[in-house]
Amino acid sequence: MVCSLADTVSVNIKDALLSQAPWSEEGEFEGHPVLRSGDMVMATVPGLHIFADDIDQRVSDALSVKVDEVVFMSRHKAASGQRSLTVHPIGNWRKADYGGREGELVPAAPGLMTALLRSLKAAASGLDFDVVFEVTHHGPRLASPTLFIEIGSNEASWGDKDAARALARALLEARVEDHPKAIGIGGGHYAPRFTEVSLAKKVSFGHMLPGYAMDLNDPASLSAMIGKALRSTGTDLAYLHKKSMKRSEASMVASLVADLGGRVIDSSDLQDL
Repeated sequence: MVCSLADTVSVNIKDALLSQAPWSEEGEFEGHPVLRSGDMVMATVPGLHIFADDIDQRVSDALSVKVDEVVFMSRHKAASGQRSLTVHPIGNWRKADYGGREGELVPAAPGLMTALLRSLKAAASGLDFDVVFEVTHHGPRLASPTLFIEIGSNEASWGDKDAARALARALLEARVEDHPKAIGIGGGHYAPRFTEVSLAKKVSFGHMLPGYAMDLNDPASLSAMIGKALRSTGTDLAYLHKKSMKRSEASMVASLVADLGGRVIDSSDLQDL
């Protein structure tokens, strides 16, 4: 797990984690103590997370530990100001305006990310926050499966200590299940359909490709994006938010998935939780 000193939310989540579980010093990373609790290791960096390229390898080299997955603890900003607790995979479908590399995806952590969504939903019960997936967006660039867990969406919610405690509890209590992995295609930035399905069905979502990043008039480009998403999630399954597309568009996307050796699924293919 990565805490950024430049992000007050990140520091608040770290403080909540320290109060909810026993931690011991594991060593030092770039001038800051590294803490361990069980199989979780928490590093602290001075700068913003979105520019922490290769931190998985750098921590591994510094501490001689194997990094399986990376979780960045972060704030989330949105013009709407909607109070939300989010988890999302990272990478860039097109331009790299906020870290990472243009057109590159970081490996997703579908099991952990979906487990955290469910754990966060339970931990935040009673709080005035939506619990949602966000689609794949922004950096940094890593080789390990990575996700962000965030409090949004403005300064009023960033300082909410109850929300920070809920995220800490979710991180400590999440249990990964061996469910089918899938990518999500279609819909908006907050991926309500994929969130809804994950809270009701045995599935683990990885990369999510929103409608605004898709050029349905350029099948070759879209096929390349879908292929990257499947490979970076480690699956051949795709869940389409069909109501966000015309029927002809959904059929075209399904054909592209099939041409890549994948399979489109819907809720009827999945077992209830």
